[in-house]
Amino acid sequence: MTNTNPARGMRDFLPADVRKRNYVIDIIKEVYESYGFEPLETPAVENIETLTGKYGEEGNQLIFKILKRGEKLRESRESGGESREQETPAHASPLTTHDLSDLALRYDLTVPLARVVANNRNELPKFFKRYQIQPVWRADRPARGRFREFYQCDVDAIGSSSMVVEAELISAVSEILTKLGFKDFTIRINHRELLRDILVTAGIPPEKHSDALVAIDKLDKIGEDGVKKELAERGIEAAASQIILELFEQTRVITDSGKDVNRTIVSNLINIVSSEVLTEVGQIIQFSGNAPITIDPSLARGLSYYTGAIMEVNVPDLAGSLAGGGRYDGLIGMFGKEQIPACGFSLGLERILVVMDERNMFPTEVAAISVGVMVTIRSEESISKSLSLANELRQHGLRVLVYPDADKHDKQMKYASQINVPYVCILGESEIAENTVTLKNMQSGEKWENIQVTEAAERIAAQK
Repeated sequence: MTNTNPARGMRDFLPADVRKRNYVIDIIKEVYESYGFEPLETPAVENIETLTGKYGEEGNQLIFKILKRGEKLRESRESGGESREQETPAHASPLTTHDLSDLALRYDLTVPLARVVANNRNELPKFFKRYQIQPVWRADRPARGRFREFYQCDVDAIGSSSMVVEAELISAVSEILTKLGFKDFTIRINHRELLRDILVTAGIPPEKHSDALVAIDKLDKIGEDGVKKELAERGIEAAASQIILELFEQTRVITDSGKDVNRTIVSNLINIVSSEVLTEVGQIIQFSGNAPITIDPSLARGLSYYTGAIMEVNVPDLAGSLAGGGRYDGLIGMFGKEQIPACGFSLGLERILVVMDERNMFPTEVAAISVGVMVTIRSEESISKSLSLANELRQHGLRVLVYPDADKHDKQMKYASQINVPYVCILGESEIAENTVTLKNMQSGEKWENIQVTEAAERIAAQK
């Protein structure tokens, strides 16, 4: 028997699931556009060199690579085999994925954006604000709220180094989450330069900074002991690890105390971190108004392209983040000659949906069937009458379903109840003769017999 499950880490979305997704996406779009962001879309497939080398060591391993096709694949195999035959057996190496792949599925929306900006610099305004809501793919291990295909809802501002950019992104994301019904989210912020200052103070040499950041980024997932072990495996001395983890623990204690958290954390860092970095972080907090922001020196964000402020949104009942982002002033320059400042925030749609489902946060009507009325069919001879009635009701702005068969009346009513249609327009013998309809409210059982179509439409619309 054929396995009918979707591929691991992928999902099917039934109508109620799609309605919930659309509900969240509509709110995200509405808020993004209210802040002046314009929509953008990019291809699902990118050239492999566009993506590789942009996400750091672990990110590169999660890119879904696409095998070369036809003649290209044959040539790669043949040329790869010939070059390896010339090597001594002891030094021969197998074909790599780069030999066999030339394309890859989109890993995120930020790198494609950087490519688009570099490719269209003369056509875009000096300050370019865009949002993008599309699926991305990662060869990750599936877990709660983590899938191999998932939607990202990105918002980015290109062309300015001002902390106003970070503040507006934080404000937009805060507004979205508030409109969706989240009341307990926290926005953690940090700065890549702040992290580097901490690493330098701990005595970690610059060439080991990337290794240290990869390990620190896993603090929420593997805990202090796990990070300590991974730092050791990456060649970080125990004394340096201890300094870093003790500082992070001090921050956690301050955060749990709840008193002047950000001011106290800054006081704790003032002899470690440059004043310029602390000023930038302070401006972000100041410009962001009442957003629930907490400074967290342990926040690392695993992607290697971040250069400045980094941000994550967390809720208590979800391991990992609902959203994340940061400043990446060097990424666009990797695709062209010009270095262009940029900053972005990405909402994790799948995780938002998981939490909202578990908390029953969706309005009741969101998951309900969107059809407002069902039209019955009395007989094969009256099909055209029923179809004409359905079209007339649609002209009144209603969503109409026609029962497709000339079944018994009871069967048609049973189906209407099964799919929770609120109203049924019954077209029987007398209704056809008098050019009227009978309207039934499926919840109350109330009937309005032999009424005009216009009256039926008005009654249905009044209950929407």
